[in-house]
Amino acid sequence: MINKAKNKYYQHKETISNFIWRSLQVAGKSVATFLIFILCAKLLTPYDFGIYNYALAIVFFLIIFGDFGISTATSKYVAEYNVTDKKKLKLVLFNSGIIILALTIIISILTLIIGPWYLKDKYVYVLYLLPLIFLAPMTSLYDGIYRGLKRFKQLAIISTIVGLISIIFVYILIAKYGLIGALISHNLFYLILLLALGLGHKEFNIKLDKNIIKEITKYSIIIGIADFGYFIFTRINNLILGYFNLIVEIGYYELINKVFMVLVIPFMILSQVIAPNITALYSKGEIKEIKSKYLKYISFSLIVSTVLAIIVWVTFPLLLKLFLNEYNNSVIIVSMNLLLIVLISQCVGTTSAVGFSTSSGNAKLNMYWLLFFGILNIILSILFVKTWGFIGIIYSTVIIKLSCDISFIWYYYIKLRRNVKNE
Repeated sequence: MINKAKNKYYQHKETISNFIWRSLQVAGKSVATFLIFILCAKLLTPYDFGIYNYALAIVFFLIIFGDFGISTATSKYVAEYNVTDKKKLKLVLFNSGIIILALTIIISILTLIIGPWYLKDKYVYVLYLLPLIFLAPMTSLYDGIYRGLKRFKQLAIISTIVGLISIIFVYILIAKYGLIGALISHNLFYLILLLALGLGHKEFNIKLDKNIIKEITKYSIIIGIADFGYFIFTRINNLILGYFNLIVEIGYYELINKVFMVLVIPFMILSQVIAPNITALYSKGEIKEIKSKYLKYISFSLIVSTVLAIIVWVTFPLLLKLFLNEYNNSVIIVSMNLLLIVLISQCVGTTSAVGFSTSSGNAKLNMYWLLFFGILNIILSILFVKTWGFIGIIYSTVIIKLSCDISFIWYYYIKLRRNVKNE
């Protein structure tokens, strides 16, 4: 039994090691943003907390177009070039950065022109977050390069150090300036992280390569549309609530969403760790091996996420009462309990979409699914909010996300099985 366990460990040693380091990296990066969120929930009024989340939702919507899949596509091509073409590998950072810079300039100009008209009194809060439109995609770009090169350990050390340092200025800014301090904290955190990641990766050449730009852009468009679909599939709900002036309820919804985001992190890490290996297997045409790994990782994700959902069901009401007693806890708890089934499907769906579909060159499949269900989500959410108010957004989320996740997980498995038969 002991020898069998050892053999299993050595068989998955690289994945386990990379998973641990990736976990530390994500923890280091997430601690600052999550700390800002918790401090805002505690220190701001429910209304200001809603405004904070509304402004962030708008900016992260803009960030989608500033990145538009470049960072994820870069990770794929870095892993590929690392095996096939070392010269191209050194050109990826500069050429990907050029694309991001061009996109962010266009998005920033459009925001400055259209923002005052559309956002009105909320416009000023978006201005404080405007630097994120460039900083966030660039840190994601570096993150993609480090992941593609499997430099998880270095990425973890850099992110953890930056995360720990950021705790100091995060607390000072929020304590002194409240909502504005929280918004500024996001900019400072991403700026420091970008500088640190840049210092840690110097193996690149400054040379324009049209072929690399073409390759990355072509694949990133698919991922970017999928990211847009994902946004209208998930975070667009905050904008819908804002449209109906349910500002306080945005805070409630985002509180649950943040808990889910934290719990999904291990599954995202696992997916990103195994992604380079799946890309390598796909490049070699080893579909049967991918199918075998898919079943194992999906089963593992299902079991672990179910246990997590049960833990949340037991502990969340207690933690809410302990730390955020000034909120309407009964509404939040009912909403959380209804959404727990979605937590399970989201964890498993993340493993399927990020770990396998995207890394095996099937990002277009993600795009179709997210766009279809994203548009359906907008329609259903608006109708349900009109009919039932805030709880309507919860009903529509359960219906749409369950349908999307389950159908995608099953379809991708059928696709793999079909490809194996055709070998």
